[in-house]
Amino acid sequence: MKIFIDSADIDEIREAYSGGVLDGVTTNPSLIKKATAKRPGLNMKDYINKILTIAEGTPVSLEVLATSYQGMIKEGIKLYQIFNSVAENVVIKVPVNPSLQKEPSYDGIKAIKELTDQGIPVNATLIFTPEQALLAAKAGAVFVSPFAGRVDDFIRNNHEIKYDKTDYFPASGWKNESTGKEMEDNGIVSGIDLVSQCVEIFREFDLQSEVLAASLRNPRQVREAALVGADIATLPFPVIKSLLYHFKTREGMENFIRDSVPEYAALFEE
Repeated sequence: MKIFIDSADIDEIREAYSGGVLDGVTTNPSLIKKATAKRPGLNMKDYINKILTIAEGTPVSLEVLATSYQGMIKEGIKLYQIFNSVAENVVIKVPVNPSLQKEPSYDGIKAIKELTDQGIPVNATLIFTPEQALLAAKAGAVFVSPFAGRVDDFIRNNHEIKYDKTDYFPASGWKNESTGKEMEDNGIVSGIDLVSQCVEIFREFDLQSEVLAASLRNPRQVREAALVGADIATLPFPVIKSLLYHFKTREGMENFIRDSVPEYAALFEE
């Protein structure tokens, strides 16, 4: 499974890439707002250029702001024209359903199809159902991004469960203690279940889009995304670092350092 960093913070991206195991970057307007708030007066073009350069030719998703078909096409083309020449690694992020109303909009699917037809790679974002993922894949999206953690949040909120965003939510789902019924969202029992169903549909019908598991909040969720066959997991930098932690690893290091004999340590001083 490929690992992307979900961040627009240059310092985080640079440090994450220094390990040599990163495969891409995803950004969104909220992440850019958070990252650039630390740097008043910055030049946005220069800032994004630095992200693209640090990413060393691996995909970087940049998101459109418009909600109409024409607006998303215009912005997608503009982002691609401005930035892709830097490292030839720009992917345009398009919401699968950009409607701000209860009535869904077809404009996201149309924009994905049109940008794809123009040779511009697309990351279909804000996927919350396998059906949305299927349509995005059929429209030609290179990446399809189911938001696992937010599905878990939605299910917990609907059942008035108190939680921290980093809390683990079982891939197999939970039962409501008072009713004994399984908690679910239209047949989806967890965020990982959503990822799994997307993977299964894509394999069944030989769809070429990659399933990019997004909104992953803890190491166990990352492991489960890998186990169900997600092609990619995009992770905040703290989650990437947390993949390395285990108490016994630290304990082992303490023991090895304590037990080293002077003669062995002296080998490194010659």
